[in-house]
Amino acid sequence: MSAYNSVKSQTHNAHPSIAAWGDTLKPGMKAVAISRDLLKKGISHNTPIKIDGMDGIYLVKDKMHSRHRNNMDLYMGTDVQKAIEFGRQQKTIWYGVPKKK
Repeated sequence: MSAYNSVKSQTHNAHPSIAAWGDTLKPGMKAVAISRDLLKKGISHNTPIKIDGMDGIYLVKDKMHSRHRNNMDLYMGTDVQKAIEFGRQQKTIWYGVPKKK
């Protein structure tokens, strides 16, 4: 697991706060981006994620570049230094596929 921010230098999008599924990311949100191979494991948009050692439930709101495999990025708003300090960490996660309404 690594961390990312909604800043222009970390996106190919002119609007860095707009995520892959069209959600607007805001600092303070408990959100993650997933590598696209995790879609095959049942993790998708708005899937709730529990991350070992972290409080609360995070929601999948974004997708990573296709070059990434078996990874998640933890959203850290616009605080680039906080993301750098987080670095890369091995974390156990639990996820639940949301039921369709």
